[in-house]
Amino acid sequence: MGIRRNLLRPRSEGRHERVGFIELFFDLVFVFAVTQVSHALIEHPDPVGFLQAGMLFVALWWVWVDTAWVTNWLDVRHMPVRLLLIVLMATGMLMAISLPEAFRERGLVFAITYVVTQIGRNLFMILALRHHNRDNHLNFIRIFLWSLAEAPFWIAGALVEDAGQRMALWAIGLAIVSTGPIAAFWVPGLGRSDTATWDVEGHHFSERCGLFIIIALGESILITGATFAETEWALPVVVAFAAAFVGTVAMWWLYFDTGATRAARLLAQDKDPGRMARLAYTYFHIPIVAGIIVTAASDEMALAHPTGHAGAAEVAALIGGPALYLFGNLIFKRTSGSEYFPLSHIVGLCLLGAMVLPATRLSPAVISLAVTAILVIVAVWELISLRETRAELQSE
Repeated sequence: MGIRRNLLRPRSEGRHERVGFIELFFDLVFVFAVTQVSHALIEHPDPVGFLQAGMLFVALWWVWVDTAWVTNWLDVRHMPVRLLLIVLMATGMLMAISLPEAFRERGLVFAITYVVTQIGRNLFMILALRHHNRDNHLNFIRIFLWSLAEAPFWIAGALVEDAGQRMALWAIGLAIVSTGPIAAFWVPGLGRSDTATWDVEGHHFSERCGLFIIIALGESILITGATFAETEWALPVVVAFAAAFVGTVAMWWLYFDTGATRAARLLAQDKDPGRMARLAYTYFHIPIVAGIIVTAASDEMALAHPTGHAGAAEVAALIGGPALYLFGNLIFKRTSGSEYFPLSHIVGLCLLGAMVLPATRLSPAVISLAVTAILVIVAVWELISLRETRAELQSE
């Protein structure tokens, strides 16, 4: 049993695969999903709300990144692969729609669509790889079994009415899906996967993750622009909007100026690209994207209420979002080519940490302005310190 037609991407020395239009079309669902997470943070700005939004984001991330791994192997020009992505779009859309009420009456919809997406995609890969890639076929049998192991916790969590019990059961499901790649999907009797068999096409995979960062940053701009358009343009609101826009530009610069290009080159040249892709792109992009989402929510909070003393939730979002983003970039850049942790990012994190105590006596607009200034300082610092690296990358 299996798909006789070879659906895998052709691989040859010097050939670089590009992201297909159907992959970008698939990603549009996650523009909506990321927006839903931001809105969930804004509607429930308390510790439980932040924790629930974080859990839902991590679930969405694994749906997206697991699909990115799959399309790194599958040739999206083939009709069965395109149909697979369209089906995954449909289930992803239902997940995104149910997200705001996932810990209330739409928990079962969220859980079923998540489980169907994960199990269905892995089953498709087993069938597609059976006659064409023995090592990865065995890898996906392991991955499929791990997805079966997490499924009962998602369904059981959705069936209980108590939000605390649902969070506990779903946390177990998240722990299983998040541990799988680290454990190399070890299964009794089948052993563990070898990352050397994860035949990653570096240019495609790095471009895919970079485009997701663009999507997340675009979501931030959409929220900021829409909120600013509906708000009376008083001076504090204009200041908050300017800080949000410049902050988004600084975040783009910190990821794309040299970091993304250098990482893409190293991934393409790495002797074990599967190992690097697992660590730098699968795990270390989680705080990067989470930081963008939290920052987008904080920008909307600052625009809606720019004056007065900031509350605990606003302080946590306004400072925590950029801190998550800087931390994610810190470990991503260290893993993807830098000999040391970037000093500029460490200093930026220290400055953000120093803002926490005085922030409760400041207005959201002022906090947003100060946080943006820190991001700009870090970006300019890196711009100057890596000018030789930038020139080398641009000359290639």
